[in-house]
Amino acid sequence: MKKEALFYEKTLKIVKCHICPRECIIPEGKSGFCKSRVNHKGILYTIAYGNPCTVNVDPVEKKPLLHFLPGSKSLSIATAGCNLSCLNCQNFTISQKNPTETENYDLPPEKVVSLCKQEKCASIAYTYTEPITYYEYTYDTSVIAHQQGIRNIMVSAGYINPEPLRKLCKVIDAANIDLKSFSNEIYTKLNGGKLQPVLDTLKTLKDEGVWLEITNLLIPSWNDDTDMILRMCHWLAENGFENTPLHFSRFFPMYKLMQSQATPLNTLKNAWNIAIQEGLKYVFIGNVPELNMENTICPRCHKEVIKRSGYNIIEKHIKNGKCEFCGEKIAGIWE
Repeated sequence: MKKEALFYEKTLKIVKCHICPRECIIPEGKSGFCKSRVNHKGILYTIAYGNPCTVNVDPVEKKPLLHFLPGSKSLSIATAGCNLSCLNCQNFTISQKNPTETENYDLPPEKVVSLCKQEKCASIAYTYTEPITYYEYTYDTSVIAHQQGIRNIMVSAGYINPEPLRKLCKVIDAANIDLKSFSNEIYTKLNGGKLQPVLDTLKTLKDEGVWLEITNLLIPSWNDDTDMILRMCHWLAENGFENTPLHFSRFFPMYKLMQSQATPLNTLKNAWNIAIQEGLKYVFIGNVPELNMENTICPRCHKEVIKRSGYNIIEKHIKNGKCEFCGEKIAGIWE
C-alpha cells in the first residue's frame, strides 16, 4: 500500500522530504535515501505503509526498556528501509532494502492493533529497522493504539527533524534511542549521519514527557575511547538525563565490520564506572549475560529493586514507583 507522505514540499515535479536531517531532494520516479519514500508525479508517497516485513511478540526488556512496564509483552513490527547506513548494522538484510524487495505481511494500522490485543501485549514497538522511515505507518498505528489503551514504543537512532518528532511525541509513550557515539566525525564515517540532530532528539523527547532510555553500542577502535565516553556521560548529566537509563551494549562483529573484535568486557565495565561517577543513576551493560549487570539498583540504598535473568524478572521490589527498602523514587513507568 502506498500513502501520501507527511512533511515534504513540492517544487514542480521535484519534491523535498523534511522527515529527517538528510532533507532529500527527490526527482520524479526516484526514492529518498531511506528507500521508502518515492516521488510519483510530484507527490511524495511512502511505500512502507501497512506492509511490515517483521512481526514478533517480544518482552519489552528486549527493546531494551528496563524501566517501562517491566515484564510485559510488546508486539514488535518493522518495514524495510533506513535513513542511516551503519557499517555495523545488525538488521542489514532488511534495513538496506526497500519495501518492495522484502516478503511482507498485510497489516494496516487497525490490524496491528487488533493483533496486539489478540496477543495480549501491553504495547506496540516500532523497531528493528528505523521507524522514522515508516513514519506515517508508525503515527497512524499509534493513534489507533492510544484510543484503545495500548502504549507505543519507538526504538530508533533518533535521526529526525524537530517538527515531525514533536508530532510523533503526542502518541509515543516510550523510546529507546541509539546514541551511536559522541563524535560528529565518527557519526559521518560509521553511520552516515550527524551527531547534533540525535542530541536534539534526546532533548525533545525529554521535554515532551516521553519515557526515554538510551543505548550506546561500544565498538572497539570506533567509539570506545575513554575520553569520548566521559564527554558523553558528562553531557547527559549536564542536560538533565541523570534519571534516564543508559545501556552500554557489547558489540559483536557484524555486516561491514566483520573483521572487528567483540567489545572487551573491561571496556564495558570502564564505561559503566564513568557513567556512575558522572552522576547517572541507572546504568546497565547489555549483551553480556554473564556480567549480570542488567539489574535495577536503587540509587539511595544500592539494593536490587529489580533482579533479572535474561529478559525475565526474578524479583521486583518497587511499589508505587518507590524502592520497597528505603522509599526512594525509582524513575520509570511501572504500571
